[in-house]
Amino acid sequence: MTNQLSDWARQFLHDFHFAVVSTLNPDGSSHLTTMWYLLEEGATIVMSAPATTHKAKNLRRDSRISICVPDGNRYISLSGRISLSDDRSIVHRDIERLVERYVQDEAARPQSIEYLIRQGRLSLRMIPEKVIEFSL
Repeated sequence: MTNQLSDWARQFLHDFHFAVVSTLNPDGSSHLTTMWYLLEEGATIVMSAPATTHKAKNLRRDSRISICVPDGNRYISLSGRISLSDDRSIVHRDIERLVERYVQDEAARPQSIEYLIRQGRLSLRMIPEKVIEFSL
């Protein structure tokens, strides 16, 4: 376990995967969701969530988060703290980048971006404090 990403992990996170995200409920139990993510320069993980969701409420109360990106017998598990932003320019830019990564049909991207922006989303950023890499 480390707080650094190997070259293999960086490539793996740049490949097309979804993240399973765990936030902490008020009673200490896990709230799990699947989310889009992207890896920025360095090791920052960027995500976006509607401000009214359970995970956003959890993260406002307790910024600790765990993320697992699986692919068969390989995975990367990351944990740390999220910083939240409701700055419209940051939110818009992050949504555009996430849509570009996950919406394969270029013609559908503007409509997808508009839909996501209307949800009143937050930008989520995490610099991992712990990294676990596993590959057979």
